[in-house]
Amino acid sequence: MSVGPLRAQGPHDRAQTVAHGLQKFLEWGIDGTAASFEQMGVPLPGVSAWIAALVEIVGGAALLIGVALPVAGVLLAAVMLGALFMVHLGQGFFASGGGIELVLLLAATALALGLNGGRYSVDQAITAKPAQEQVPASH
Repeated sequence: MSVGPLRAQGPHDRAQTVAHGLQKFLEWGIDGTAASFEQMGVPLPGVSAWIAALVEIVGGAALLIGVALPVAGVLLAAVMLGALFMVHLGQGFFASGGGIELVLLLAATALALGLNGGRYSVDQAITAKPAQEQVPASH
């Protein structure tokens, strides 16, 4: 079974990842994001803010168009798992209470798309081998 990027996760979910990265730059600024990360106990908050913002923007865009899927998927999953363990783990399960629900879903989806983008991705179009012509066996 081949799962294309548009079927495995709605485009709005990947666009949401890009939007969260842009929010770190355009709404809060990297300094504001770093200050927030510091309050949450994220190590190296200035560096972490840059990494999170860039991975969310570039990785989310890559998943959205289906290019560099393994790299994008692993990097996005790593950022989400970092958020899970550093910030959300002690908050319970449900996202409404700040729990792990959303970041776990985003990490799993990023990995699923990264490891199997499906036949309708740019990666697949670039690397696909042409179908070999079937020659009937002679008797």
